[in-house]
Amino acid sequence: MKRFRRVILVTGTPGVGKTTVSHSLVSKLDAVYISLAELVERERLISGVDKARGTLIADTDRVSKRMQEIIKSSECDVIVDGHYAVDVVPTKDVHMVFVLRRDPSELKNVMENRGFKERKLWENLAAEILDVCLWDAVSVCGSDKVCEIDVSGKRIEEVVKDIILMLEGRKKCQVGIVDWLGKLEEEGRLREFLKSF
Repeated sequence: MKRFRRVILVTGTPGVGKTTVSHSLVSKLDAVYISLAELVERERLISGVDKARGTLIADTDRVSKRMQEIIKSSECDVIVDGHYAVDVVPTKDVHMVFVLRRDPSELKNVMENRGFKERKLWENLAAEILDVCLWDAVSVCGSDKVCEIDVSGKRIEEVVKDIILMLEGRKKCQVGIVDWLGKLEEEGRLREFLKSF
């Protein structure tokens, strides 16, 4: 019996493990992998360049149109990796959204090792602490399609196993499982992490 095609979004701030988790999911589910960053760059779906951050600015209308073409032509599951995935994949096509979360201290180390500095570092840490990707996902897709996963200190295999269990309905999908703001406030470290404000 043929299973229906699912469109699964893997989102979160830079450094939470979206790409590694997505690649592992793709191999386990025999799915098509779409990296929004690679798609935008490869097909030049850009509206400009953000010189201050050294990044391309995606033309979300063109990216959305291209994503619809890819989804329509796919006969198997599609895994979409990108922090703005909920903005370019039509909600009606989304099966589930997995928002990966990482403890800010751990995330800061990951970002610094990747060469994130100053504004880019602090803006992305603030986005994680303030639940930006989670809020976006819930506001666009609704809480019934969104699963928040704390990846802090976990191996990729553990995270992927949890995602598969949630996709199969054998593990509860939840939002509101982390509170980095409260944690950092309790530790007296909030100012240290919210330097961009």
